[in-house]
Amino acid sequence: APAGGPAAKPKASEVLSRHLRQRGLPHWTSYCVKYSAVRNDQFGLSHFNWQVDGANYHVLRTGCFPFIKYHCSRAPRRDLALQNAAFTALKLLNAGIPTLLYGIGSWFLVSVTETVHTSCGPVTIYFLNKEDEGAMY
Repeated sequence: APAGGPAAKPKASEVLSRHLRQRGLPHWTSYCVKYSAVRNDQFGLSHFNWQVDGANYHVLRTGCFPFIKYHCSRAPRRDLALQNAAFTALKLLNAGIPTLLYGIGSWFLVSVTETVHTSCGPVTIYFLNKEDEGAMY
């Protein structure tokens, strides 16, 4: 399909940024997005800094089919290269089995959804529990 057409999918990074903006740059958030709903432009990133409108987040990201799981905490920018390499190595060592089981379990435990508005249209994201707006933890 042509770019912007009905089959176009937003980048996972766009969903991340737009979700954080829609939430008013929260102290933290933790959500899942379906692999099938996005282009996985953050493949290989496990723990990284993500800047949105002047706010920096430490993002823990893992694939847990059928989802990509994000846990974001607002924090000062730090060098996360060592942690990123360690988390990635750990995922490779265990062949992704725990994350697959987590993804399957999450499918049954999702209790809240939210729509993120992207340049390619709406994307549904999933939460294991309702997040309190403005909560620190």
